[in-house]
Amino acid sequence: MSHELWAEVDRYIVDLIVKPDDALEVTRQASALAGLPAIEVSPAQGQLLGVLARACGARRILEVGTLGGYSTTWLARALAPGGRMITIEAKAAHAAVARENIARAGLADRVEVREGRGAEVLARMAADGDGPFDLIFIDADKPGYVEYFEWALKLARVGTLIIADNVVRRGAVIDEENEDENVQAARRFNERLGAEPRVVATVIQTVGSKGHDGLALAVVTG
Repeated sequence: MSHELWAEVDRYIVDLIVKPDDALEVTRQASALAGLPAIEVSPAQGQLLGVLARACGARRILEVGTLGGYSTTWLARALAPGGRMITIEAKAAHAAVARENIARAGLADRVEVREGRGAEVLARMAADGDGPFDLIFIDADKPGYVEYFEWALKLARVGTLIIADNVVRRGAVIDEENEDENVQAARRFNERLGAEPRVVATVIQTVGSKGHDGLALAVVTG
């Protein structure tokens, strides 16, 4: 199978099930015009995030890694009535673009963008008692994943769904000699996830317009 075929199947899924969405498309275009890297989730993956948020009736969502607010929009739209979302972005320029995109999508009343290094913001949130969250999505710098997961556990409750993106790295995670820091970070995260007794977890490989990667999904059980 080829990337071209995966992308074609993604287009089929989007056209048939996800449907066009002006606000989301404008978010992607505005992010590109602002020079943000095109590393946001695909439309089909965004729909998956929304399905998962709805499935767990999420009233409080935490996202680590806002970028331009594309995945933020998918998640915020899926909040239960009266729900709130906090999303963390390390780069001020990215946060500014995200705020504009979130406001344009009509979600500014339920989404707060917090700027700062992920671990530092998460530590302040834990100290301030900002949890627990019903769903936590980690999609930021890969070397920080283990630390973000540790904080996610502190900000979770029994039943919280924790999702982490980009944990397969085109299959490179099986190569312990791979020198790419993101591959090694994904390996450390997967090992930490597998060793954590307070969650039931799995990693699902994904293919599509974003290539070959994977999502980690964990439900906190204790």
